[in-house]
Amino acid sequence: MIKRRFKVTVLAGSLMLLSGMLSAAWGQTRGGACMDGILRGDYGFIVEGLVFPAPGVEVSVRGVAMTTFDGQGGLTQVDHIVIGGQPPALEWTPGTGTYHVNADCTGTMRINVPSTGDFVNLRIVVSGQGRQIYAVVTAPFSGPARTVTSTGIRRDY
Repeated sequence: MIKRRFKVTVLAGSLMLLSGMLSAAWGQTRGGACMDGILRGDYGFIVEGLVFPAPGVEVSVRGVAMTTFDGQGGLTQVDHIVIGGQPPALEWTPGTGTYHVNADCTGTMRINVPSTGDFVNLRIVVSGQGRQIYAVVTAPFSGPARTVTSTGIRRDY
């Protein structure tokens, strides 16, 4: 009886340890809190909104992006953003940046665009255990004022 209890206790302890390791590997603590590691891999984004290049002037923004998160706070991205019906100078504009996910699954991103010297700051909310990201462009940013949002979904392989 004691031998059997020992095996059950060891098995239960091993499962708890494995569960904690898997949660951390997926970017969530055992209590369900988020962290940077929850974002790992490729995410396809759809981008929509408006820019305001002058008072009273609105120009539409539509685009797509593929962002790769490294699980440690770094990202790379390519995007194709159409502003006011005009295609971008590059077919796919590359960018690099950083991100941080808070314990409550809110966070920040900054994307630097070397080809233009531009950057974009975003506030994010991570949902579905890291499967989906909601984002909004926020100040400070370079260029005209804007109200641009995006939704990213982790790419399944």
